[in-house]
Amino acid sequence: MAEPIDALVEGCRRGRPAAQRALYERLGYQLMGVCLRYCPSRAEAEDALQLTFVKIFTRLDQFRNEGPFEAWARRIAVTTSLHLWHQHQRRGLHFDTQEAEELHHPDGTPLDQLSADDILRLLNTLPPGYRTVLNLYAIEGYSHAEIGELLGISEGTSKSQLSRARRLLEERLHQQASTPSLP
Repeated sequence: MAEPIDALVEGCRRGRPAAQRALYERLGYQLMGVCLRYCPSRAEAEDALQLTFVKIFTRLDQFRNEGPFEAWARRIAVTTSLHLWHQHQRRGLHFDTQEAEELHHPDGTPLDQLSADDILRLLNTLPPGYRTVLNLYAIEGYSHAEIGELLGISEGTSKSQLSRARRLLEERLHQQASTPSLP
């Protein structure tokens, strides 16, 4: 049976390498998914993941047990990845869905993967700003005020980009549904 997350965190606070490794193994897949949503390439997402864990291990004293540890770690992954997003904003963002397909999870099935691939491809068609706001709001659960602060935009701009992202996704879903598939 897996060691409880609280015990792993305590082991990490005491500097135990086995606890650090176990925590990385427990959260690495989930946090890599977060990093991939914001970083322009798999290599940069891997860098963001490593930096995320460095921050987690060096800032454990800032975790106050006021919520799930996983949520705290996820927030670090988001802000770390967004930092990279800001660095690459001028070059434009892309998300390689083939890279996402390479991530295998023991609980997934081929049908689940196909569905996730379709969603990722559709999200990839959104302009970078829309996609980032949609990820932060719908997936990460940030408020528009928090998104505005993270991205350096107004709360109204965040709301507008989310609304436009939803509208574009809806249009593209209708287009996809009305286009006959080839045999």
